Amino acid sequence: MLDMKYLRKNTDEAKRRLQDRGVEPAQLDELLHLDEERRHLITEVENLKAERNEVSDKIAFAKRQKEDASQAIAQMQKVGAQIKELDAKQTEKDAQVQELAAHLPNLAAPEVPVGPDESANVEQRKWAPANYENRPHALEKQPDWIKAHYDIGEDLGILDFERGAKVSGARFLYYVGDGARLERAVYNFMLDQHHEEGYTEMITPIVVNDSAMFGTGQYPKFKDDAYRVEGLDQTYIPTAEVPLTNYYSGETIPAEDLPIKMTALSPSFRKEAGAAGRDTRGLIRLHQFNKVEMVKFTKPDQSYDELEKMTVDAENILQKLELPYHVIMLSTGDMGFSAAKTYDVEVWLPAQKVYREISSVSNTEDFQARRMHITYRDENGKLQLVNTLNGSGLAVGRTVAAILENYQNEDGSVTVPKVLRPYLGGQEKLQPTAHH
Repeated sequence: MLDMKYLRKNTDEAKRRLQDRGVEPAQLDELLHLDEERRHLITEVENLKAERNEVSDKIAFAKRQKEDASQAIAQMQKVGAQIKELDAKQTEKDAQVQELAAHLPNLAAPEVPVGPDESANVEQRKWAPANYENRPHALEKQPDWIKAHYDIGEDLGILDFERGAKVSGARFLYYVGDGARLERAVYNFMLDQHHEEGYTEMITPIVVNDSAMFGTGQYPKFKDDAYRVEGLDQTYIPTAEVPLTNYYSGETIPAEDLPIKMTALSPSFRKEAGAAGRDTRGLIRLHQFNKVEMVKFTKPDQSYDELEKMTVDAENILQKLELPYHVIMLSTGDMGFSAAKTYDVEVWLPAQKVYREISSVSNTEDFQARRMHITYRDENGKLQLVNTLNGSGLAVGRTVAAILENYQNEDGSVTVPKVLRPYLGGQEKLQPTAHH
């Protein structure tokens, strides 16, 4: 949620910055007009309440003097009726202002590239393991045994998309045998890494109420993409960011505890409403997938340093797995609704010859904290909003896809990355199995 005071005081600047995020200036005009009407009603109600207090003093005085107070009582009833009517109007205006404000995205940080979509994103850096360019996977003309991860998974008998579709529908799957063990190895490795980096590990609810979804900015705008529990004010989480960030909703965090870092593994549920026909095969775009999430609560002057550190924490996982990637800064048109600045970490998938997002790391500044009322006291004892940050550390299925493609061998086997071998009882290769 944006700061109404800022919008009122800096209307032209706010219009320009919101236009960078695809919001028409007329939307802000409408919001500010309603806000002015709302504030006018508040003033009217306050004046009438002052009048009511005055009249009630007169009535008390008249009664003490044994005088006739009927005129004053009639006046008091009239004022009371006016207050009631204006209160109802004000409640209605409050709701209209809230509804319009809730649909405005966060303002982008000044250094974020302005552009309509991903075409304006800017690459920050690239990384690849030593000698990667000499591996068959990296060659411009790849040998014909290089396969996509879904074909590798099906040939090894470790990913079963067909039975996933039979039981649940498209974009669901079973991980089988070594596939399930590999997925578990990947997320345990990620959680252990984040634990070492000082994140507190959490296991969160995977069903949250509507106010939690509103708090992180998924509602009201993205309600159609959520799996809702019929008849209840509950939603299956699209990411552990929602329960983690809402952990402190409505609370004041002791300043000395900041920054706070949390991590959690959870399933994530997304309808992928706008993704028809995109990535229909494989692990890239599923309705249910595992993700390790990182969340931070910081003071405003720490949040951009913490954004850089969190991005490095995501990169660190890929470096230890020796998977090539690059980091890009997203443009105003490609950023998420709540973000002020976002880095995407994209992993290299050799079969598609393309980088694919595996982590999105964002600073939302005080946008989410304002919706959730999460505060701390500054050195003067004054309540201030915290800044919240979130990032995937990482999307587990996409990491498995990248391992299968980057570690495939000509004989159809897949080499297990060195850092994962302890999690797989020392196993060095995934071989085709008879289990189908």
